[in-house]
Amino acid sequence: MLRFFALLLLTFFCTCVRAQISQTGELKKWHKVTLTIDGPEAEEEGRLNPFLHYRLNVTFRHDSATYVVPGYFAADGNAAETSATKGNKWRVHFAPDQTGVWSYEVSFRAGSNAAVSELPNYGEPVRPLDGMRGKLTIAPTDKKGPDLRGKGRLLFHGRQYPVWAETGEVFLKAGADAPENLLSYRSFDGTFHDDGYGDNWIKDWAPHLKDWQAGDPTWQDGKGKEIIGAVNYLASKGMNAFSFLTLNIAGDDKNVFPYINYHDYQRMDVSKLAQWEILFEHASRKGMFLHFKMAEVENQSLLDNGDLGPQRKLYYRELMARFGHHLALNWNTGEENGRWNNNYPPDWQTTTQRLAMARYFYENDPYRHHVVIHNGQSFYDLLGRESKYSGLSLQTNRADFANVYPAIRRWLRLAQENNVNWAVAIDEPGDAQHSLVPDADDPDHNLARQNALWGAFMAGAWGIEWYFGYKHEHSDLSCEDWRSRDAMWDQSRYALEFFRQANLPLAEMVPANDLTPDGNDWVLAGGGKYVVFMKQGPKTATTLKIADGNYKIQWYNPRKGEFVVRGSQSVTGGEMTVTAPPREVEKDWVLLVE
Repeated sequence: MLRFFALLLLTFFCTCVRAQISQTGELKKWHKVTLTIDGPEAEEEGRLNPFLHYRLNVTFRHDSATYVVPGYFAADGNAAETSATKGNKWRVHFAPDQTGVWSYEVSFRAGSNAAVSELPNYGEPVRPLDGMRGKLTIAPTDKKGPDLRGKGRLLFHGRQYPVWAETGEVFLKAGADAPENLLSYRSFDGTFHDDGYGDNWIKDWAPHLKDWQAGDPTWQDGKGKEIIGAVNYLASKGMNAFSFLTLNIAGDDKNVFPYINYHDYQRMDVSKLAQWEILFEHASRKGMFLHFKMAEVENQSLLDNGDLGPQRKLYYRELMARFGHHLALNWNTGEENGRWNNNYPPDWQTTTQRLAMARYFYENDPYRHHVVIHNGQSFYDLLGRESKYSGLSLQTNRADFANVYPAIRRWLRLAQENNVNWAVAIDEPGDAQHSLVPDADDPDHNLARQNALWGAFMAGAWGIEWYFGYKHEHSDLSCEDWRSRDAMWDQSRYALEFFRQANLPLAEMVPANDLTPDGNDWVLAGGGKYVVFMKQGPKTATTLKIADGNYKIQWYNPRKGEFVVRGSQSVTGGEMTVTAPPREVEKDWVLLVE
């Protein structure tokens, strides 16, 4: 009883604090606006767990929108620099999607497991902060170029191809799925560096130090230059996406997790997460889509035995609070998730658990970001109306990438037949041993380019991320030099540039391979435009079934990224005769007819 009253008294003193709210960040549309609140004093390992005992939400209202945004404990408010573990700063990040006046109202509650309670008035109010109000006046964005603050939030739901909210442009992604342990980086704070768990996998990203540029962010007297440089390099190659695990305690690497140690899943490492945010913020300004892979396969039942319990809810809430303001991301609920082998994984998540994860994000992510899941287990159990997944993250298993195209076609067809609107990306094409090998092992990457890269886009995927097989140097675990695949970044950029320059009405286009007589051709048709991808092999004149009219014809070289021949042709009788490509007729070519 005495312990109960002592805890009650401590809670009372911690919930009566001096009221002060400051705002930072540019007050502009799509920009990160931060409210920092002077709240209860707390510490990462304090008797009152600041991550569970308190719940900070701020409701932002505009004439045409309302967002309930979760907040988080920020220690001293400068933990990325100080490595602080205690303080009285509490934060909320908001990315407004409208100009003009926004009002906000603070909800700050305290009580046992308050952070994961869904009851609005759960626990006790933290006075005088609970109920405090304010206003923000938001100006238009002024950002241009790759900076995503000039493009707006990436919108998925109900779309096969995502679009930017500000510009309306379709977004196609290409980038790196490897290394999965990207965040296993020596210059991040944490306990993982020399604890005997996977220490050999910790990265320094040293080959990319030369890619860091003056004016780029760092922390703690120059830390972070290598990993910031890595993002710079990927962006310089025209790539616009990369993925990373955020939890692999039970996995291959064992060094990436948001917690203060391997064993406590209810207390976050504030400074490490603040340093992650420096990386993610820089990446967003470089135009990068952030692929959060929230659990490696061996970790799918690590939290709450796979259920949506307090550990899992807290983990998801912290990710949403600290990183959900970013404009282009997806939440991937599990890498190789579910039961897909009789003996592996030993503790797999059930259909009910798989559905519950997506539902939690649907109900709690204020921005309704894209939510996907990775196979592993096939996705048949997620095709029903109760599923809140907005897409799939596909993995294939052939070294020649030959099943990329049919896999994408299959799942888009099944989704359509079940009245499910999914956006599908191929995020691990190829097999585990090889997939995208280093340039030194295959400088041309013919099969990767044809069957995976162009196979993905011609099948209707919105993007591709490259996995690095474990039988090669610079693998999915060991890579810290993205230049090892320099040639393939170029070829991936060429594909993105083709679709951008062709200005295709992708939302109207469908695969139509029967329009040419060659069974190896892939065809996209719609909106008066036709794209024919002709794979490697001898080519002669061919035909294209097409509506009568006058057409412009262009040949595109996917190996060099250039249009090489332009012409025109009038069609009568519903069939166009197309001559062979202008040169290297034995290699792959793209025909654009419009």
